[in-house]
Amino acid sequence: MQPRRCMHHPMAFTPTTLELPSTMPPAAAAAAATRHRHARPAGHLRCAADAVSTAPAERTAARVIATSSRTASASAASGSVARVWRKVQGSGDWDGMLSPLHPVLRGEVARYGELVGACYAALEEDPSSPRYMNCKYGKLRMLEDAGVAGAGYEVTQYIYSSPDAAVPGMEASTSGRASWVGYVAVSTDETTRRLGRRDVLVSFRGTVTPAEWMANLRSSLVPASLAARGGGGGDVKVESGFLNVYTSADETRRFGCADSCRDQLLREVSRLFAASRSGGEDVSVTLAGHSMGGALALLLAYDLAELGVAGGAPVTVFSYGGPRVGNAAFKARCDELGVKVLRVANARDPVTKLPGVFLNEATTRSGPLAAMRGACYVHVGEELALDFVNLGDLASVHDLGSYVASLREGVVTDAEAATGGVLAMAMELVGRQWQSKDAARGMMQSTGLI
Repeated sequence: MQPRRCMHHPMAFTPTTLELPSTMPPAAAAAAATRHRHARPAGHLRCAADAVSTAPAERTAARVIATSSRTASASAASGSVARVWRKVQGSGDWDGMLSPLHPVLRGEVARYGELVGACYAALEEDPSSPRYMNCKYGKLRMLEDAGVAGAGYEVTQYIYSSPDAAVPGMEASTSGRASWVGYVAVSTDETTRRLGRRDVLVSFRGTVTPAEWMANLRSSLVPASLAARGGGGGDVKVESGFLNVYTSADETRRFGCADSCRDQLLREVSRLFAASRSGGEDVSVTLAGHSMGGALALLLAYDLAELGVAGGAPVTVFSYGGPRVGNAAFKARCDELGVKVLRVANARDPVTKLPGVFLNEATTRSGPLAAMRGACYVHVGEELALDFVNLGDLASVHDLGSYVASLREGVVTDAEAATGGVLAMAMELVGRQWQSKDAARGMMQSTGLI
């Protein structure tokens, strides 16, 4: 079973632009412009794409057209990111950047989403291939071969995870076996000049393998058990399944690496950061991931901050359709360490409501459940809320391609513009999927098991 993922097509990767194409009818565009004038609280902004009536192929074509538009105005955008890069990376918790959504921030968040999409495009999923569950391409041309030519990053390391979570009846072929989960890259000199700093990037895909699915189902909170420097302690807890994916090692050396995902990441990020800092450059550490990958990005950010690896440089997480990861103490510690997290969340995506559908930061804010606040899951960081749905393909509410398309093509709407909620979506999904031959697969993909 595999979750909905990014829709791929050859795409020239270009710098952020300040102009966003719209495919909306004039009347709808005018209404959206009116709604845009109504300010929303910082950190909660909805972008509604016209995905309800647009077929996937049409959305893909629209993205190609949008890419051409971005290319035409690249020169005008050059230097814009460099002037505001610290704000884009979360300085001031994106105050004044989210409502209304700053065009440079919108472009950068979409750009990092496309870099996450490369993880899906490059993953070999053919069981007959000797590179099954590894990257299909060599590091030198991986981003280009994955459809993001001109990304402006050099891939330096592939990252593998080996969750210790056996699937019943498939123990020998699942538990502890490594699979490619992402990559580490560093910005080229040209991109560094455009961004205003050297950017160390770590990009993670979401859940694909059966072992990862099993790990995701381990939703109990456990002590983070990562080396701390005078903070955190046993009160800081995270989901046991995500921690398992992050810290388990591959004793079979399937792809020649026995280290855990964590050890691989700490070693490579530390190396790149030291090399960049030695040149006297400003440096940022950007961690981006979709679904489970968003959880891994947050665990890594917390880890880097606790260990002091970044040495005061901004550590920023861009999470797309990511779940909750830890408890209130985990959030408090991340805030104390200066970890910046921007959660890009579709209002109709059930994965963003997990774990902790019923006990979370909202339901325990006051009243009889307030006493349980310290023992429940809590989101970290600020939210950039999107609102999109394709009624012909309800699983697309969690699709990375739909997230990126909504950022590229969406329009800002009022807070209350969306109709229906996650429970209503789930009920409609049950009705549609129950009648299909792929009912079980569709439900697993769409109801939030990551």
